[in-house]
Amino acid sequence: MTAEFAGLAAIVTGGASGIGHATALELRARGARVAVLDLDPSGLPDDVVGVVADVASRPSVEQAVATAAAALGGIDVVVNNAGVGATGTVADHGDDEWHRVLDINVVGMARVVSTALPWLRRSDAASVVNISSIAALNGLPDRALYSASKGAVLSLTLAMATDHVREGVRVNCVCPGTADTPWVGRLLARAEDPAAERAALRARQPIGRLVTPEEVANAIVYLASPRSGSTTGTVLDVDGGITHLRVRP
Repeated sequence: MTAEFAGLAAIVTGGASGIGHATALELRARGARVAVLDLDPSGLPDDVVGVVADVASRPSVEQAVATAAAALGGIDVVVNNAGVGATGTVADHGDDEWHRVLDINVVGMARVVSTALPWLRRSDAASVVNISSIAALNGLPDRALYSASKGAVLSLTLAMATDHVREGVRVNCVCPGTADTPWVGRLLARAEDPAAERAALRARQPIGRLVTPEEVANAIVYLASPRSGSTTGTVLDVDGGITHLRVRP
């Protein structure tokens, strides 16, 4: 059988670790030519192109996307994974932090897609997958700013899917639950009792454990695949059941 992504080129932002890294490796395993756009794209396999990029800077994004397209021979798939976290209520962040997080988590995705559109429009299998979060659909404690940014990602996904459907560009998003990534590990390390906090995070997901980066990557690659050609404007939860299941304690 021909590899699923044979002949296709994909870029993954924030692909040097966690969910983005797992996604880059899965795309490569399924036949795609892959470039990772990251602040520090070191430590990648030799057959994955690493490009330094800051999604908060339009000149950086434009240069990185052009570099990736030249190295890969085009762009067919964009995975918008780069983002930052924020912990606290609406009273805990000043305007500068609100602007910083929204600029990276929301405007950063718009920068990448708008820059990649000329290549996507020329592709016969154009696909964009944005990474949102369960925070977009569930009221999580101490996540006001982060939740606002991820809710905006979900809405942006639906708007982009509508705007570009007749150009042959599919746009979907994945909402992961709490995943066992280095970013979550750093959050836990700052807790007063990291072990208790990890146990609480596991317990709140009905499957009783954290989601793995590979599980999220599989969902991203499913949506990005040309085999999902009729799927656009879709929000796919990979959340251990937290959004819809109400199991007995």
